[in-house]
Amino acid sequence: MKLSREIKTAFLVIGGVLLFVFGFSFLKGKSFFEKDKIIYTVYDEVEGLVEGAKVTINGLVIGKIMKIDFLPNTTRILITMSVRNELDFSPQSEAILYEAGLIGGKAIQIDPVFDSKSIVKSGDTLVSALKPGLTELINKQIEPLQLKIENMLTSADSLFIGVGNILNNDSQENLKSILKNLSLSTSKINDASISLVEILKKNQSNIDNTFENFAETSDNLKTITDSISQANLAVAINKFTNTIESLDGIVATIESGNGTMGKLVKDETLYQNLSQASKELEDLLSDLKSHPKRYVHFSLFGKKDKEEKSKENNK
Repeated sequence: MKLSREIKTAFLVIGGVLLFVFGFSFLKGKSFFEKDKIIYTVYDEVEGLVEGAKVTINGLVIGKIMKIDFLPNTTRILITMSVRNELDFSPQSEAILYEAGLIGGKAIQIDPVFDSKSIVKSGDTLVSALKPGLTELINKQIEPLQLKIENMLTSADSLFIGVGNILNNDSQENLKSILKNLSLSTSKINDASISLVEILKKNQSNIDNTFENFAETSDNLKTITDSISQANLAVAINKFTNTIESLDGIVATIESGNGTMGKLVKDETLYQNLSQASKELEDLLSDLKSHPKRYVHFSLFGKKDKEEKSKENNK
């Protein structure tokens, strides 16, 4: 049986369409020969993730992204994934969105939790998570630096404006005058330094003698210090200590009322007797001044006068 040209063309078209559908499905991750699990996860933002991107566990590709679309009635993103059917990880496993390369492509890595009580099946939704990529980390590190640079530029701009305001014509002239005076002062200091060097050269011998005398004086002081340190100070200190102890003994004796000084200080009867004797002596002296004839007799005629006076008294 001979096929007509139209039939051959129809077979070619149908074959081409089937081949196109198969190839398109393969590129999107669909398989006609294997039965995979269809699972889901949800993200707030999936920039860089495309359909057909790989799904991995520890770097091993286990599936692909089948579809990326909005979750109904929300702005969140629903990710549909197909993974190999023989993988028995738990629905509590995490689906981590990460940066797959330096050029910005992203993929999903499953952090598996193996639990024999529950095994993921088609229709389950995994917990989503984000892993910062190199670009995001660099951006986070650059942002503080960028802020510092901006603040620095702002400060520099303000500084330049302030300097521009300060350095007007009068200020520039003053600055030139200051620099000129500074140059003159530097020149004078240089001349003074040269003169000082010349003076030191001329008086080098005197300076040397001064230092030699200072060294001798230092040696003498050291000798005197050594002599003082070697002196027998212990004997003098011992004698002084003995003297202090003797004085303490004398004071203790007086305080206890023993001895003459102790009795004078502590015996009240002796003190009263002395006080009374002093008072009687004072009265005697006072009476002696008032009536001296009672105690002292003067006679120009000697014993005769005394006898006559005695006779008169007898009468």
